[in-house]
Amino acid sequence: MQDDISPGARFRLAVDHECPLQIVGAVNAMSAKIAEAAGFRCLYLSGAGVANASWGIPDLGMTTLDQVTEDARRITAASSLPLLVDCDTGWETTKSVAMTIQQMESVGVAAVHLEDQLEPKRCGHRPGKRLVSISQMSDRVKSAVDARSDADLVIMARTDAAADEGLDAAIDRACRYVDAGADMIFAEALVSWDEFQKFANDVSVPVLANMTEFGKSPLLTINQLRDAGIRMILYPLTAFRAMNAAAQRAYTTLRHEGTQAALLDAMQTRDELYDLLDYHRWEQEIDDRNGNGSNGNGSIDSDRQQPDGPSSSAPPTSENSS
Repeated sequence: MQDDISPGARFRLAVDHECPLQIVGAVNAMSAKIAEAAGFRCLYLSGAGVANASWGIPDLGMTTLDQVTEDARRITAASSLPLLVDCDTGWETTKSVAMTIQQMESVGVAAVHLEDQLEPKRCGHRPGKRLVSISQMSDRVKSAVDARSDADLVIMARTDAAADEGLDAAIDRACRYVDAGADMIFAEALVSWDEFQKFANDVSVPVLANMTEFGKSPLLTINQLRDAGIRMILYPLTAFRAMNAAAQRAYTTLRHEGTQAALLDAMQTRDELYDLLDYHRWEQEIDDRNGNGSNGNGSIDSDRQQPDGPSSSAPPTSENSS
């Protein structure tokens, strides 16, 4: 993809070039790098990812705009892939929606989605959701569209209506949100291939299917969703859930066995980590800037002087903890 176009334009190109576009959740900068190395073309930051991974709390609308913005900033700084961000209700008021869009643009976000829930919001695959009126959600969409400075920033409207109001009502809401200016639609918690197919057929803009695990929607394959007319497939927390399970196993094994020997085969090696981080390039740049030598194989001469501290041109290093 071209580097000289905006994040929003890169997102739109990805949707056009890969059908359906696989969008994978990345809860932090390292996850973003791993996803990019695996060949994905688009990233996602979920509200649950921010709440769970950064704060250790449930996804119940308790995180702030600034907290979501900071996590998004770290991801866009680490990866060139376009980032879709879960902005929940836009913190509810039309003024806060406008502020949300401005902050997301300021950190290089490519796309945002806003939902039609009423605060306090709930996970889209949990009971107890309450919806705002169509006109209220349309106002959120209009506020977002009016607030963006880049016309290519994607404004995606999510509807949670299918679970409580039925599929036809959800489709009607989606069409009304498109009329209000939504570029794309996030169809939450549909329960069958037939529902996804009807939704995609009846809505005039690209539709996203959320393939979150352990939820209401069946885990359909990319080919099945392509056949249904879906343009984007979201895997919001797949890697995060796998990471948590791996960490739980590692901590439990280490605590019970008193050694990590049984875990080594499942670990990313030091060399693999360094390759992903481009560690030796960073190290060489720091050495060159500080007049220090290298032994020729990417490692540091033992008698060199350490830099006084991180500069703006290189990330901080902490060799003693690696």
